[in-house]
Amino acid sequence: METGTDGPLASLLADEPRVVTAGVSLFADALATQGVAPVRTEWRPPAGAGDALARIAGDERLDTANREAVERLQSARPHLVDLQAARDVIDGFDDGMLLHAGPPIEWADASGPLRGAIIGALLYEGWADDADAAVAMAGRGDVDLSPCHEHSSVGPMAGVVSPSMPMYVLHDEEHGITACCTQNEGLGKVLRYGAFGDEVVDRLRWMERTLAPLTRAALQAHGPIDVRALIVQALQMGDEGHNRNRAGSSLFLREIAGDLIEVDASTADIADVLRFINGNDHFFLNLVMPAAKAAADAARDIPGSSMVVAMARNGTEFGVQCSGTGDEWFTGPAGVPDGLFLSGYGPDDANPDIGDSTITETAGIGGFAMAAAPAIVRFVGGEVSDALRFTLSMYEIALDEHDAYQIPILGFRGTPVGIDATKVVRTGVVPAVNTGMAGREPGTGQVGAGLVEPPMECFVGAVRALADRVEPT
Repeated sequence: METGTDGPLASLLADEPRVVTAGVSLFADALATQGVAPVRTEWRPPAGAGDALARIAGDERLDTANREAVERLQSARPHLVDLQAARDVIDGFDDGMLLHAGPPIEWADASGPLRGAIIGALLYEGWADDADAAVAMAGRGDVDLSPCHEHSSVGPMAGVVSPSMPMYVLHDEEHGITACCTQNEGLGKVLRYGAFGDEVVDRLRWMERTLAPLTRAALQAHGPIDVRALIVQALQMGDEGHNRNRAGSSLFLREIAGDLIEVDASTADIADVLRFINGNDHFFLNLVMPAAKAAADAARDIPGSSMVVAMARNGTEFGVQCSGTGDEWFTGPAGVPDGLFLSGYGPDDANPDIGDSTITETAGIGGFAMAAAPAIVRFVGGEVSDALRFTLSMYEIALDEHDAYQIPILGFRGTPVGIDATKVVRTGVVPAVNTGMAGREPGTGQVGAGLVEPPMECFVGAVRALADRVEPT
């Protein structure tokens, strides 16, 4: 080896060393104490699934399957086409059955807000006369609990749906997919946050008897509404589609207001509906969610695909499903969000994460589009720079950039879309999720909003299951 002043290694002796470190920070820290500024990389070893990753690494079938999955997700064009009672749009939805958010769970394992929402739904339907009777009914197993996701539906927070509740019906003609969701109640003491008092039940009955019929009549006069087109506009007006939907709600109201005021109903009822929608900045969320569900469902059941098609929480567990692993749930403990609390509440009051609304992140918005909504930090905490950082980090685990959902501050770059479970495990970067917080105790309602990290074990389980399903080449 040539070591003279003209040799290839001469620069090592003449110049300051440049050192790149990876892995354990101890090495970089030791160099820093000696006056050397190392270049630190963010590499981490795969999170417990190295053997599974090795079995599918470089498999062209995985890349082909993932390209198809993310293309199908992006090509979906869900339209709002109807609004009907849940029993009329969900097959087999009979008395005694309730849907809920997240992976499957039984009453014995249900969290406080989920129990509260179940109690409220039983009171709303008239199946129980009071809260004690509702608890007894659920405790005896007289209530059949089933995940919304298993019935082409999604539900925010507790996500409890009973047969009489009105549901939006969205249809994507491109792939023949239908997805449903209830209407949004607003914030505070509402059913989806686990509240069940008289005011909660009274609001639900007003929504069933006034809000839903008038909205449906206006929709029939208007015709199908392209929800994806409204989301595209909302992202460019400061929304991210999960916890900030002020622009989307305004756009929807503008879209339907003309037809609404011509509905054959009393002026007082029309005015109440207009005021309710106008005063509810989260009204559009319950249209964003089924739009995202329809898009994600279009990408299901593609053999070999590691793309996530559902992320959901039931207040006890966080679960994910992947395109290439069918309807199997991979779960881990739901974490408690870190964020801002309403007056009078603190961390001890917050329940672990809950809701199907992470379908927004699954479809490339929500936490993945926080850079489009810098004002979101006033709701969930953090700084504007954090909103940018979260979005930029999500490109590391995404399969593509959305061709319709774009972020102005990033030069109209498409949002990161198509969560790749293998990239999550390989990089150690988990999906960014912003969320509301429900109180631990049944009946409390909302206590705050913040950010939460999904458990890595969900993605490890999905990658292992995918590797087991892929036949060797």
